[in-house]
Amino acid sequence: MLRSVPQSWVDAWAHRRRPVVTVGPYLLLAVLTAVTAVVKHAETTSLLVDLALCALAAVWMLVMFTARPSWRDEPRLMALFLAGLVAIMAVLVVRDPWFGCFAPAAYVYAFRLLPWPWLLPGVAAVAVVAGTAQASSVDMSTFLGVLTYLAILAVNVLPMCGFAWFAWRNAEQNEQRKRTLEELREANRRLETTAAENAGLHERLLVWAREVGVHQERQRMAREIHDTLAQGLTGIITQLQAAEHAAADPAEWPRHVDAATRLARESLSEARRSVHELRPEPLQTARLGDALAAVAERWSTLHGVGVEVMTTGTVRAMPPEAEFALLRAVQEALANVAKHAHATRVGVTLSYLEQEVALDVRDDGRGFDQARVRDGGFGLVAMRQRIEGVSGTVEIESEPGQGTGISARVPVAPPGADA
Repeated sequence: MLRSVPQSWVDAWAHRRRPVVTVGPYLLLAVLTAVTAVVKHAETTSLLVDLALCALAAVWMLVMFTARPSWRDEPRLMALFLAGLVAIMAVLVVRDPWFGCFAPAAYVYAFRLLPWPWLLPGVAAVAVVAGTAQASSVDMSTFLGVLTYLAILAVNVLPMCGFAWFAWRNAEQNEQRKRTLEELREANRRLETTAAENAGLHERLLVWAREVGVHQERQRMAREIHDTLAQGLTGIITQLQAAEHAAADPAEWPRHVDAATRLARESLSEARRSVHELRPEPLQTARLGDALAAVAERWSTLHGVGVEVMTTGTVRAMPPEAEFALLRAVQEALANVAKHAHATRVGVTLSYLEQEVALDVRDDGRGFDQARVRDGGFGLVAMRQRIEGVSGTVEIESEPGQGTGISARVPVAPPGADA
């Protein structure tokens, strides 16, 4: 893989000092040509050959480099350019050693134009020519002379190749740092974008959560109003209607009025407690079974329908939310019996089972067709929501003329589960 050195510090140096690359070699060649003319003015033939070689070098640089800026980004063409220049330089050095002084210009071309790994042989070739110029006075006919020549080449080639390798490594590290910094900048931009998107999502989530909270609170208040005010007002209306019908009976009329008054006070107290999200009053001072019995007794007194309450199994503590949901389920079931069933008997059974607590409310009323009344009124919907809110289930069984049964089941921890 070719990795270009022009992006290294050598490339930056060359760009800042462009005349060194574009003008410097011509000036250096001109100086060396002048020196050759002075030194060899008496040797006409040899001088003409040297001048021709110098002219060839100038034309070569002009055609391959100076006049073709677009070629400088073509590694193969630049390798050909440097190879031709080094070949002309080698002939000149063999003829006149002082042309070894042109080596700096050749090094600049090599570092400026050749990518890695072509840079290494290019620099080595220039170093060989430069070392050959420096060893021009060495007697190559002896073994010692050959060793000396090789040593001079080594002194030129090894340091320059080592410098080229370090320059390439430095360029690679710089490029790696640049890529890393760019990746970090891009990552930061993405993080900022993600943070902005998350902020927007968080804001929308808060709005959604507020809307859900408002909706849930409305549902809760609707259930509370239905379980307290609506049922209480229904009972009050029933008692006042009974009092109206018993207006001619001085003994019966006050009883219905007193019952309506008592029911109004209880409903008001219960409504206040529901608004403040307190437990229903029957659960404040009694266990669930006793609270159900108290609710059933009060309902039976108001409506004149017998209610039998039974508790089976081992009584144990339940979460307040579960007790609250079961108590409300009984209240709703009894309210529906009073409004729709025309029943003569109602049975309420609270069963403490191994994994759950079951509540069954059954009446002998006229029942209804479940196919025609799919979900029931709001009371049944509120009952189902309460029971499902504590992970329970509600089942309703009814047929016309066969009464109605409502079964609510709430899961609880089995006995000894906390041990």
